[in-house]
Parts: sequence; structure tokens; C-alpha cells
Amino acid sequence: VQLQASGGGLVQAGGSLRLSCAASGRTFSSYTMGWFRQAPGKEREFVTAITWSGGSTYIADSVKGRFTVSRDSAKNTVYLQMNSLKPEDTAVYYCAARRGPIVIRTTLYNYWGQGTQVTVSS
Repeated sequence: VQLQASGGGLVQAGGSLRLSCAASGRTFSSYTMGWFRQAPGKEREFVTAITWSGGSTYIADSVKGRFTVSRDSAKNTVYLQMNSLKPEDTAVYYCAARRGPIVIRTTLYNYWGQGTQVTVSS
């Protein structure tokens, strides 16, 4: 399984970014795709996840109402739409995959992309 995250960058507070995670290497119908982030000096934390087959989602309270996860099965790509960005959203964002339902523990995701930096200026 290969995951390629992209779309990060520098944005002002209140702005938007859309991250993409292109997945390849197998059929993902039984997989959950997750987004995590890690700020400097902090542990990696769960942001949101989506099941590939049914499109069920779960999102962390810290980003609820501002971030949305979606997938395009034809493109094998998962997206993270981030709106109303805040300086505290600054982090490296990672996409990850696991076979099975949505969970929030990082250790339960088997495959990880390389991460993309998101920087939100005040």
C-alpha cells in the first residue's frame, strides 16, 4: 500500500486548504482512511477518518464544523477540506490506512503517507 499526501502550504488564518491522499497498491473497499496531524513538540493526533466502502465518517471535536473528509473511489483518493483555518491547525498532516472500521488510535493504522506541512499564519 502506498499513500501520497499533497496539498499543504501556507495560508492565513480564516483561509482554506484541501489536502489529497492518493492511495495505490490494493483494493481499498474494506479499508478506513484516516487523517492525522502532528504539531511541533506534540504527539500525532487523530483528525478525521472515512470508510472507503460506505463513506461513514468520524471527526475530532477540535475540527468539527471546519474540516470535511471525502473520497473519490474512481480516483482512489481521499480529501481533507479544511476551512476557517486557525494558527493552532499548523502541523504536518498525514494520511493513513487500516483494514477495518474507524478507530482513532494512531497505532492501529498500518500504512502511512509521508505527510504534508500546513502552516496557518495569524
